[in-house]
Amino acid sequence: HTFKSETDTEVLVHLIEAVQERYNLPLEEAVREALTQVVGAYAIVVMDKNDPDKLVAARKASPLVLGIADDGFYVASDGTPIVEHTKKVVYLDDEQIATVRSDGSYEIRSIDNELHTPYVQELNIEVSKIEKGGYDYFMLKEIHEQPETIHDAMRGRINAEEKWVKLGGMDDYLDRISNAQRFIILGCGTSWHAGLVAEYLFEDLARIPVEVEYASEFRYRNPVITPEDVVIGISQSGETADTYAALELAKKNGAFLYGIVNVVGSSIARLTDAGSYIHAGPEIGVASTKAFTGQVTLLTLMALQIGRLKGTISDEYFAELVSELEAIPSKVERVLENNEKIAYIASEIKSANNALYLGRGYNFPVALEGALKLKEISYIHAEGYPAAEMKHGPIALIDENMPVVVIATNKSAYEKIASNIQEVKARKGIVIAVVTEGDSVISKMADYTIEIPDTAEPLTPLLSSIPLQLLSYHTAVLRGCNVDQPRNLAKSVTVE
Repeated sequence: HTFKSETDTEVLVHLIEAVQERYNLPLEEAVREALTQVVGAYAIVVMDKNDPDKLVAARKASPLVLGIADDGFYVASDGTPIVEHTKKVVYLDDEQIATVRSDGSYEIRSIDNELHTPYVQELNIEVSKIEKGGYDYFMLKEIHEQPETIHDAMRGRINAEEKWVKLGGMDDYLDRISNAQRFIILGCGTSWHAGLVAEYLFEDLARIPVEVEYASEFRYRNPVITPEDVVIGISQSGETADTYAALELAKKNGAFLYGIVNVVGSSIARLTDAGSYIHAGPEIGVASTKAFTGQVTLLTLMALQIGRLKGTISDEYFAELVSELEAIPSKVERVLENNEKIAYIASEIKSANNALYLGRGYNFPVALEGALKLKEISYIHAEGYPAAEMKHGPIALIDENMPVVVIATNKSAYEKIASNIQEVKARKGIVIAVVTEGDSVISKMADYTIEIPDTAEPLTPLLSSIPLQLLSYHTAVLRGCNVDQPRNLAKSVTVE
């Protein structure tokens, strides 16, 4: 065999050819036999030039979807690129092999050659949702969709007038979830930041101990997991390899698994014991925006329902939070009205090489998320910190070239945040403050301010994250970056 590249995929092609020639097997049998010798993750489609009327698709630990249309078959990593051709799909499970033929017939077998009856699902995706709809980039469109997507995440799950919150995914397991010894939340990237917000929510409102873990680290440190634990996996795609593998480990140790995903029928949705969809619709931009606020919305609903059931939140405070949560979509619309102002601020910092993001309490994870967004799409080095930690190192970096973004909406720590800003200004740092509408103190200290409507403190991440998304977007555009497809990044990380 002569190899023309250094990719492991080419090795697999040669292996399939060798098996086929050695045992005189049809393509689907050669693929199956070859894959019994393979270690690692794969999602492949194989065609034999001598038998072009047949395709063989197989997967392990990477997603693969088979679309079934009147004019043939489509294979993709998720349903989004298929939906304009067909809404009928089959999600292949691990170590399944699909053989499709030009005559319209198909079959699915396991790697052990067991025949499986396919479960055909209907995609619930509108074609208009995967088009830019007049926006320059998908990311900008998705930022502006958030009033709608936050509302969709709550639809049928909350009623402020009747004072109730109800997640269907928790109905049959409320006792198991509310009596958990602790919650372990697993995620990667933006989903991990949503999990950090949830840590504040669950401990504050439901009084349940919470640990938030990077899924990529969790499984490699021999974690202590018990049957009394509820493990919550968060993933936009539902296919994040590290999160899936960490959930599998938790399942083997007897924990109850709850999934929070966006993509219906995804691997994590099928693995978990129960779960809820955020209903954000397809998110095309690599940098997650509406999925983050959808995740935080759903986690807020969970915390409210559990807190109400356990009696750890008063009726008055519950009613206040439910009413405020219902008002969030309209308040997000008001935040989006700052778009032009934020674009101007971006023009003032676009040449920076570094940036610092500071937040306290519920807004510390928002600082992390804001820094990640700037890094992802504008390639400016940025770090998020709890505001009080600034003096434990990062303050040494602050000078007249350093933008410092401060989320200063916390009523509970307002004076301390104001003090942090004074420390930055004393070192000639450029302060961009996200403040509550009507703020008259911090707005005088900061170089630039972005106002957001007042809301209950546990709900502020749903508003304070929006300006930071816009800031990173406009900065990236001004720097000439590809906003929707930043270098070296993939939308769904389906390999470990």
